[in-house]
Amino acid sequence: MMKRGRVFAVLVGGVFCVALMSLYRMLEVMQRAELRPRGDTPPGQVDQDLLRLQQKIDRLEGLLSENNRLVAALRDSLVHRKAGRPGGVANSSSVSAPRLPGCRLAEELKDGADGVQLLDVYDLLAFDNPDGGAWKQGFDISYRGDEWDEQPLEVFLVPHSHNDPGWLKTFDGYYEDQTRHILNNMVTKLSEDSRRKMIWAEISYFSKWWSEIDEQKRSTVKRLVGAGQLELVTGGWVMPDEASTHYFALLDQLLEGHQWLQTHLGVTPSSGWAIDPFGHSPSMTYLLKGAGLKNMVIQRIHYAVKKHFARQKSLEFLWRQSWDSSPRSDITCHMMPFYSYDVPHTCGPNPAVCCQFDFHRLPGRRVFCPWRVPPQPITEQNVQERALLLLDQYRQKSLLFRTPVLLVPLGDDFRFVESSEWDVQLSSYQRLFDYYQQHPELRVTARFGTLSDYFQSLHRRLGASGVSLPSLRGDFFTYADRDDHYWSGFFSSRPFYKRLDRVLEATLRATEILFSLTLAEMRRFHGDGRLAATFPAREHFARLTSGRRSLALFQHHDAVTGTARDPVVVDYGTRLLRSLLDLRQVLRSSAHWLLLPDRSRYRHDASAPLLLMDEEPAAQDAPPLKTRLRLGDRARSLVVFNPTQQVQTSVVTVLVDRPDARVSDARTGTPVPVQMSAVWAEPGRPAAEAFQLSFVAALPPLALTVYQVTAAPAGSAPRARYTLHGPADPAALRNPHFQVSRPPDSEADAPLLLSNRHLEAWSSARTGLLQEVRLRSGLTRKVQVQFLWYGTRTGSNRDKSGAYLFLPGDEGGQPYRSSEPPLVRVSRGPIFSDITSCYKHFTHTLRLFHLEGHAGRSLEISNMVDIRSESNRELVMRLVSDVANGNRFYSDLNGFQMQQRRLLAKLPLQAHFYPMTAAAFLQDAAGRLTLLAAQSQGVAALRPGQLEVVLDRRLLQDDNRGLGQGVTDNKVTASLYRLLLEERGGGATEVGGASEEHLSLLAHLDSLSLCQPPITMVTRDHAPQLKLRPFLPLSSPLPCDIHLLNLRTLEDEQEAGSPSQEVALLLHRKGFHCDYTPEPKPACTWSAHEKVNLDQLFSPLVFGSVRRSGLTFLRDVQDPDQVQQQDPDFRLRPMEIGAFRVVIR
Repeated sequence: MMKRGRVFAVLVGGVFCVALMSLYRMLEVMQRAELRPRGDTPPGQVDQDLLRLQQKIDRLEGLLSENNRLVAALRDSLVHRKAGRPGGVANSSSVSAPRLPGCRLAEELKDGADGVQLLDVYDLLAFDNPDGGAWKQGFDISYRGDEWDEQPLEVFLVPHSHNDPGWLKTFDGYYEDQTRHILNNMVTKLSEDSRRKMIWAEISYFSKWWSEIDEQKRSTVKRLVGAGQLELVTGGWVMPDEASTHYFALLDQLLEGHQWLQTHLGVTPSSGWAIDPFGHSPSMTYLLKGAGLKNMVIQRIHYAVKKHFARQKSLEFLWRQSWDSSPRSDITCHMMPFYSYDVPHTCGPNPAVCCQFDFHRLPGRRVFCPWRVPPQPITEQNVQERALLLLDQYRQKSLLFRTPVLLVPLGDDFRFVESSEWDVQLSSYQRLFDYYQQHPELRVTARFGTLSDYFQSLHRRLGASGVSLPSLRGDFFTYADRDDHYWSGFFSSRPFYKRLDRVLEATLRATEILFSLTLAEMRRFHGDGRLAATFPAREHFARLTSGRRSLALFQHHDAVTGTARDPVVVDYGTRLLRSLLDLRQVLRSSAHWLLLPDRSRYRHDASAPLLLMDEEPAAQDAPPLKTRLRLGDRARSLVVFNPTQQVQTSVVTVLVDRPDARVSDARTGTPVPVQMSAVWAEPGRPAAEAFQLSFVAALPPLALTVYQVTAAPAGSAPRARYTLHGPADPAALRNPHFQVSRPPDSEADAPLLLSNRHLEAWSSARTGLLQEVRLRSGLTRKVQVQFLWYGTRTGSNRDKSGAYLFLPGDEGGQPYRSSEPPLVRVSRGPIFSDITSCYKHFTHTLRLFHLEGHAGRSLEISNMVDIRSESNRELVMRLVSDVANGNRFYSDLNGFQMQQRRLLAKLPLQAHFYPMTAAAFLQDAAGRLTLLAAQSQGVAALRPGQLEVVLDRRLLQDDNRGLGQGVTDNKVTASLYRLLLEERGGGATEVGGASEEHLSLLAHLDSLSLCQPPITMVTRDHAPQLKLRPFLPLSSPLPCDIHLLNLRTLEDEQEAGSPSQEVALLLHRKGFHCDYTPEPKPACTWSAHEKVNLDQLFSPLVFGSVRRSGLTFLRDVQDPDQVQQQDPDFRLRPMEIGAFRVVIR
């Protein structure tokens, strides 16, 4: 053993020597560059030398990163070997602290680094943009002519029409004007010739059209689908954005589309089609693979990445999850090589030639070729010349791939509206195909096809030739289509609606779960599977379906992105608001039935419901309004639903009409801690007739907990105390209900301290903004909150920021400056304390909860932003810390996984902004600083220790991407975060180049409570006095790392529009980082085993049947580890989502 230890030590030393020699070489190169005589330098030589030096530094950075990874792996192995020896732990000062069970599983899952890592590709690329000739962003392609002698070229021309469910027109506007005509003509034209084919993606449109056509046309559609002439690709409700979307909503829209297809057409999609989302995420590929898809096509990728992949013949690859070393998650992906998905950019590298084969642009029609060489009608006289010209493009394009099978899309946005376009396109191409068939010496076959046709042929050729596709890990953000035009602006456009999207998502998930539990309890209550006759189950199921579809529609890549025209945004917002109100009806009604002691007395009365929500949305473009409760001697019941699978210790806040109130547990009568706080009508003036009542609620998992609230004697309730810094109205100091004071002159500039048993946070008295955080363990970090403005480029001939693009001014971010000092309001109370800073454009609050357990481990940050007075400005919140993270930080992808990001000097500022759906963090050897978010926005780390998020953007001009307007419909917008500082344990001394990391267990729990907050309901005034009984469906929480993603009632297969007894159960086992062990331990448990037992997880609920399924429930999946079909034990690996069809007894 001693000899092995020496070997490991020698290996570690050797790696360090390599690193040191590399550093010495780098210094030598730099020194030579500095000492070169200036006078002898030819023009441009310095720039070339600096560029080469930069490239060498980047390559060295990659080598050092790999060295770090190897050192970390060797060190861990050495530590583990020492720990395995008797007495090894006691004699080692660097031994890892005990890790959480289950960590090793996650680490083993991500072991292995085979294939292409996109981060390494970014390190290699120069990201220059030389003129490539005909293919502007590529290179010249040449061939001899004999490349297809052994294997002829096989071309599949795939007609398509990309139909945006809202963009320049509303969903209904597009449908009436264009989409329904496209689909009607499709049925006619495909039926005329069995050789014709087409693909369709957007099920939202297809389902609307289906509901309007007659049975004869439906039968024709089914025949076309069965014959393979029409293929439904992807099958989602929309073609979703993949940057700003949360994985719950991504799966929701996919599930809604797939369920519709199964019900009406019996179709299971096999290929994905994502040609217009602005960048691509591996989270989406995981969901597609889990839903049963095997292949996919993507388009909007950075032009430099496309060029690199084309040179490597790697445009087709197996896309693998970064955290998975096995091929389980692989999906075959085809990357379209050229600029766009329109006809000029799909037949080959020369758009001027390809445009001549878009016969919709024939002279006399409404569309023309910008290259000024129009198409020609195909005749007997010119068919040879035209066919050979087109074949040349096909051949050039095929040389970018590993097989002679070629995919050529034929279409564009809203194509094939007119019957004449179908005729001219399909008949012209058929003449060209016939010519190829008549001339076998050309060694090409071409025909209309679908994606399935193409991929079947591709896999057949790959198998026959023994050629394999490379595997790839990573994501394709941030997208640039040309020059330095990075599409990082849309990450933060229309943030009001991005926030509303997440509110609806959380409400939908909570409603799905409570509705499913209600129906199961109802059937158990009646004993014969019947539902209560007085409960409007069918009507509520229709509301649920509508809510699912509204959320699904908003995932469209011009909706949640904030890149639609103003009237379209209003239409989206109205749909979201209507669904939010509908879902709250279902929530209230379900809770009412579950809480009744005598459920046979339930009566549904929509005009006078028993329960009301504690807040209601005022309008589709305004923040919600709190309901003010009138208190008296008669108790009002408060019902709090915990939509999470964990025990939550939460602070619940309601608005009341008096400054003293009492809250007690309705079941036991035990008083619970309360805090009365002021409602600030203006920054320095409390409201006189409304007060905040906050209390600590201990909420069991998935439970409805009942509290009683009554008026209390004057002065009996604990109240917050306020200190005002900066300009304040003297009248505010004479408040009859709260102690409001100014600090003594000697303390006016002293740092403001918030503290609880877990941490201390200091803020500036002058600005109210955070400066430093210290954990009770002693770890202290500088963490400063700053606000900045970004402008846009100036000059009449320069492109400027718009809805899609972020093109900042040359000056970069500028500090936010106020002409007057802000009012800083410090609140201190027994349940929470906070510091609120009131500026002209935003109100910023830092809050710390005085709670036991892990709930008080983070700081809550909230902003209320209003930049409606500004022009061409973007407001940013920046964290400046002393975390030594180097040029790396991590941001999440769709709330599903974390992705490493790197700061590269060769890229412009706007290229370093990435989508953040739920989390981002910085880390070093000492610890980690995590920002958890309740909404999507852009995030960047432009310097070591810095992390910034874009809060809102107001831009006056279009950015020339088709929208035709700026972004000027800004709203007063809320944003909400948790800031978590964690000390690194596990004996780690450095962080290396590992590209996959997970959130800590504590961060997962914190994010869960942030994104799935408790839902509060209150009995209405003068409601019948009922003793409500709490509803406790689970005896214990689920394991910490298992997330109940959804419990969704399926539609009855026999009775359309009615709820089934079957429920879709979706569980996600989170991967969590091993070096951050929460202290004290959370109430939930965790396991080192991959197997989960559903009966144990959900006890005392009983599942009558359990079938493992694909993620959209179109097919059953047999778990190979199950002994028998009804075995309740299932394998659920870290990061895996498991789907189960269950019947709850």
